[in-house]
Amino acid sequence: MRTLAVVGGGVIGLSVAWRAAESGWEVTLFDPEVGSGASWVAGGMLAPLSEGWPGEDDALEFGAASLARWPEFGARLFAATGISVFVAEQTLTVALDAADAADLRTIAGFVGAHGHDLRLLDRAEVRAAEPNLARTVRAALFSPTESAVDNRLVFEALRRCCAQSGVRMRPEVVTSLDDLAHDRIVLAAGAASARLWSSLPVRPVKGEILRLRHRPGAPPPPRHVVRARAHGRQLYLVPRGDGIVVGATQYEAGFDTTVTVAGVRDLIADAESILPALGEYELAEASAGSRPGSPDNLPLIGRLDDRVLAATGHGRNGILGVPLTVDAVAALLDGDVLADAKAADPQRFLSGGKR
Repeated sequence: MRTLAVVGGGVIGLSVAWRAAESGWEVTLFDPEVGSGASWVAGGMLAPLSEGWPGEDDALEFGAASLARWPEFGARLFAATGISVFVAEQTLTVALDAADAADLRTIAGFVGAHGHDLRLLDRAEVRAAEPNLARTVRAALFSPTESAVDNRLVFEALRRCCAQSGVRMRPEVVTSLDDLAHDRIVLAAGAASARLWSSLPVRPVKGEILRLRHRPGAPPPPRHVVRARAHGRQLYLVPRGDGIVVGATQYEAGFDTTVTVAGVRDLIADAESILPALGEYELAEASAGSRPGSPDNLPLIGRLDDRVLAATGHGRNGILGVPLTVDAVAALLDGDVLADAKAADPQRFLSGGKR
């Protein structure tokens, strides 16, 4: 039987390990603490269309192709585990001023030209969709296909899937890929990937999020994912069964995952400017993670040499990118290249695949 080592126990590594084991590989996953990285500290948005911007065609099409795969991927998780991971079906990106509204029109035009469905809402339509949003919200971009998942439920489902399919979990730190004797290796170590393959242009990008718990008497969480720009900062509010996830700050801070007072202050202030009732919620958790950033905001999925494949560098879209990444890695393990993932080939940055 062919042997595969997967280095990294985030959602990408777990998903790749599950698919490979189902395909007949003998899989061992290496991670000293599975599920403790950036994808544990995530909102779970599946929103590549709302983030579209002229000139970022490859990122839009990669994200859209992965979004289209999520319903089937979620259904497979549910069939295998009974866990339903979806928490919202649609997304609103709101505008607070004329400049924000102009940006929404730009996004709608760019994304629409690529054949994707977005619709501009006026103030009254926004209020009808989400009555508890601030009255200062003047317009929104409505995306009927951009859903959201609970990232921690995704982790739980993937853990069960890996256990059921026979993936071996080894809680060990890999310090050199040369120490692994497996036939093939998938490097899915997130922001730490460059420690094992130094020429990979993957860097840690710090992000802080808050988890707010709904309290009796407080207005309910929004039904949609709500995205906005507040005080010049990107913001998202993602519903959960017991409240809301608010995120996310973004800093070039190395591997520092300390939650700062300034980060919490800014997130709360920005969130209340969009959804004033948040002040009545319980602050249940404040956490931070290191997203694996790449120079062009596309992941790195492809061959590094004859034995090693990369599946890393997903930045803030790691949860979104899971289904397409899994399909792309499965194709590579079978000696093929998936057309939808060609733009993510790491050789666009590397010379000869050298370390």
